[in-house]
Amino acid sequence: MCPAPVTANAQDDARLLAAARRALNIEARAVEALVARLDGRFTAACRLLLSCQGRVVVTGIGKSGHIGGKIAATLASTGTPAFFLHPAEASHGDLGMITRTDVVMAISNSGETREIVLLLPHLKRLGVPLITLTGKPDSTLARASNVVLDVTVPEEACPLNLAPTASTTATLAMGDALAVAVLDARGFTAQDFARSHPGGSLGRRLLLHVEDIMRTGADVPRVHPETPLGDALVEMSRKGLGMTVVVDADDRVVGIFTDGDLRRALDRQIDVHATRVGDVMTRNCKTIGPHELAAEAAHRMELYRITALAVTDGNGRLIGAFNVHDLLRADVL
Repeated sequence: MCPAPVTANAQDDARLLAAARRALNIEARAVEALVARLDGRFTAACRLLLSCQGRVVVTGIGKSGHIGGKIAATLASTGTPAFFLHPAEASHGDLGMITRTDVVMAISNSGETREIVLLLPHLKRLGVPLITLTGKPDSTLARASNVVLDVTVPEEACPLNLAPTASTTATLAMGDALAVAVLDARGFTAQDFARSHPGGSLGRRLLLHVEDIMRTGADVPRVHPETPLGDALVEMSRKGLGMTVVVDADDRVVGIFTDGDLRRALDRQIDVHATRVGDVMTRNCKTIGPHELAAEAAHRMELYRITALAVTDGNGRLIGAFNVHDLLRADVL
């Protein structure tokens, strides 16, 4: 059964906005307070992550577990192999996922989370370094750690000061700070990021090259300069790129004829049957190489306000062509 509709009330709306502003201000202050705590402990944690020969095993339970999953995912996507391990499952067989070459990152606001504390003897036997993010730097978990990062907050955004809100936000921000600092130290590039995200739009933009999307062979519209304009129009229509490339006897690009060139030619009232395409083509046209990024092709097309590009080899010979629709199909735009 659907709840009854809520009637709009200016006083109630003001109260809702006030509660939201209070929550955001509390969380903003919680994150801001972390800046002053960045010291040798933070750099020590970064050094452990950078020197890890295995994987970073992030663990936490409840809301801390959700934050841990996000931190593990961020590390993994930015060059630091990592995964999330549920501490309760670890006590029932998943401890085998941790090896001597790993680094463990534990998240517990209280530092006394029973399921994580139970893992400490096993981690000690393995000699695995332990980084802890906690709001209680003097807790059991903190005392057993190699590095402790203090994510204490003076209050939660929850008006009852109960639901983890500001504390989880601060912990997530500290995890992001670790990931970004380590990313920078590794010299991680946009191309590296794309390799971890081949299915995303950024991955497609950074991994796709012109040769991956261009049309080749008989699908490329081409004519010679002496070709009658009427025949060039037929070639344009048949290939559907909105243009035709004009090449010499050695297939080197000497110009291009586009829909825009056609409009300008018709304004001059030329005879399409008596005029050669070489007389009305655009010379010194823009071209691109096959190994250029498709994203670079999109940039050039936007810069020069053109909708199609010819692709040439190192000697200026035509080897392909594509238009804006090919970029759209490849999800580059």
